[in-house]
Amino acid sequence: MPKRKRQISSAKRTALRQSERQETTKRENNLEKQTTETQQFFLLKSEPESRLEKGVDVRFSIQDLQNEPDQSATWDGVRNYQARNILKSMRKDDLAFFYHSNCKEPGIVGIVRIIKEAFPDPTQFEPKSPYYDPKSSKDNPTWYAVQVKLEEVWERKVTLQELKKYDDLSDMDLFKRSRLSVQKILEHQWKFILDLLQKNKQL
Repeated sequence: MPKRKRQISSAKRTALRQSERQETTKRENNLEKQTTETQQFFLLKSEPESRLEKGVDVRFSIQDLQNEPDQSATWDGVRNYQARNILKSMRKDDLAFFYHSNCKEPGIVGIVRIIKEAFPDPTQFEPKSPYYDPKSSKDNPTWYAVQVKLEEVWERKVTLQELKKYDDLSDMDLFKRSRLSVQKILEHQWKFILDLLQKNKQL
């Protein structure tokens, strides 16, 4: 009888380890749905705190996205040519880190999925918008936007200061081109940050 009890205990331990491994890879499996080998990764910056620009509050936090219908929104207002070109390179089902910027503690707070590829940013044609561009026309638009959908909101922010600690991330545009609001993320950077998030959860 004691021997049988030990066998059952061993089986339970094995099952527990398998369960833990499954839990560890659950997010990765979810994020890999409908993806291909050519999937791209990005970082999108947004301001979580109120700031008026031409009388309009340009705040947009990940919580604001969470409260949007279907938890999706148009990522507009990009007025930098390099950032615009990166937006135009995005493809449906690419993933992006949602980054809170211009705040007390900047950092990555979640993940969004690209659900609609680049299209003319409607705010460039709206005179009351802080992103209005009188030189743009519907026949020849200058600026583009994408549609994003919320994938994850992280309970714990991965801060800018944390990211700066690791040599594996030293080549991120986040450090080299800090003012760029749309950035490309290399695959090894993406995976490293997700691993870092997992480690933080275990602390």
